[in-house]
Amino acid sequence: MNSKMTRDLERTRSRVARNANIALRAERVIARRRFAMLRTQTGLLTFAGLVAGIGVIMLNVGAFFWIASFQGNAAAGVIVAIVNFVLAVLLALFAARVNVDAELAPFMEVRDIAMQDIETEVGDALSEVHDLAENVRRMAKDPFSSTLSGLIGPALSILLKAMKK
Repeated sequence: MNSKMTRDLERTRSRVARNANIALRAERVIARRRFAMLRTQTGLLTFAGLVAGIGVIMLNVGAFFWIASFQGNAAAGVIVAIVNFVLAVLLALFAARVNVDAELAPFMEVRDIAMQDIETEVGDALSEVHDLAENVRRMAKDPFSSTLSGLIGPALSILLKAMKK
């Protein structure tokens, strides 16, 4: 291997390592942030559920007795149950609207750029290895033609120097 190829491979290796490091850091930030958001959402939803549960129980009892005084016990139970289901659906829809992807978009973009750069570098390195393997195969098939093409320049130089003297 010549020194240029060694430098290129070293540069490629360092770029791949740097981009892999960036991608891993971005993934860690994304994972931590998602976990923090999940933990916050879970805590808030649990507390909201507790408060709403107590409130719903009190509302149910009060509404049941109020409706039962006009409609009877059976109708009061059905009406209170329907209102409870509507509240549950509204709470579920509100919880589903919370989205963390907008906050994580910059980190995901950095990760994607780093991964794309890694793919490019690996592709370039594989192309260089393929070219090197092709040259080795060519030299193995016809060793004289490959060495002669490299020796023509120095041989002409020596010949010209000899002719000048």
